[in-house]
Amino acid sequence: MNDAPATPAPTLTYVYAVSAPVPALGEVLAALKGVAGTPVTLLPPSGPVSFTVSDVPRADFDEEALKAHFEDLRWLEDTARAHHRVIEVLASHTTVLPLRMATLYQDSASALDALRAQSGAFAAQLARLSGHAEYGVKIYVRPADRPAAEPAPAAASPGKAYLAARRAQHHAHEDHYRQAQLATERIADLARRHTAGLVRHPAQSGPLAASATEENVLNDAYLVADPQADAFRAAVTGAAQDLPGIRIEVTGPWAPYSFAAP
Repeated sequence: MNDAPATPAPTLTYVYAVSAPVPALGEVLAALKGVAGTPVTLLPPSGPVSFTVSDVPRADFDEEALKAHFEDLRWLEDTARAHHRVIEVLASHTTVLPLRMATLYQDSASALDALRAQSGAFAAQLARLSGHAEYGVKIYVRPADRPAAEPAPAAASPGKAYLAARRAQHHAHEDHYRQAQLATERIADLARRHTAGLVRHPAQSGPLAASATEENVLNDAYLVADPQADAFRAAVTGAAQDLPGIRIEVTGPWAPYSFAAP
C-alpha cells in the first residue's frame, strides 16, 4: 500500500519590495534565500512593476504567530536582516521601493491583485526614486569636559567650589547644543543644493543610540541623486569642522526606505 503524498503546509505570500524588472534579476534572486530561509521570486516575472516575494509558512506568519514573534528579539533581528538583505540585492540591480517587514498576503493571487490595483502609483514612485539613494545624517553632541579646577579663594567652601565647577560644565554643554544648532542650519542650506528629499526621524536614544556618551540630536534621511552623492557627503561632513563639541555622521548609500511612501 502506497503512502499518500504529503500535503504541502499552508503558506502566506511575503512581499519585500516593489521593483522595476531588469534582465537577469530573476536569476539573481533565484540564488538568494529570504525570510525563514525561503526562495525569493518575482511576481509577476516581467512587466512594468513587480513584487519580490517568498512563500512563508502560514503557521509562523499568521496574525497570532506574529504577535508572539514580535516579542522575540532574536526572531526580529533575524527576520529584519533577511528582509534587508533581499532589498539590498534588489537595490544593487534596479530601482526599488522597499516595503515594511512582514507585508503579507493570503496568497500570490491576492498579492498580484494588490500590485495591479496600485501599479500606476508604484510606477510613479519608482520613477521618482530612479537614480537616487538614501543617505542618513546624524548629529551627536559630545558631553562637556569637566573644567579644570581653578584655585579657590581661601574663604570658599568645598560646596561653593563644586557648584562653580558644575555651572561651568553646564555652560560648556549649552555651547555644544548651540554648535549643533548651527551645524543643523548649515546642513539644511547644503541640502537644498544637493538633495531631492528629506525625511526627519526621531533622535535615537537608549539601545538605538550609536554611543553611550554622545547624545543624538538630529537623525535625518536625504534622497540624493547618484551624481551628487560625493559632493553631498563632503559638504555635510565639512559642516562641523570648526564646531568643537559635536560630531556629524553620514551613512549610506541605502535603498530608499524613508522615501517609500507616496
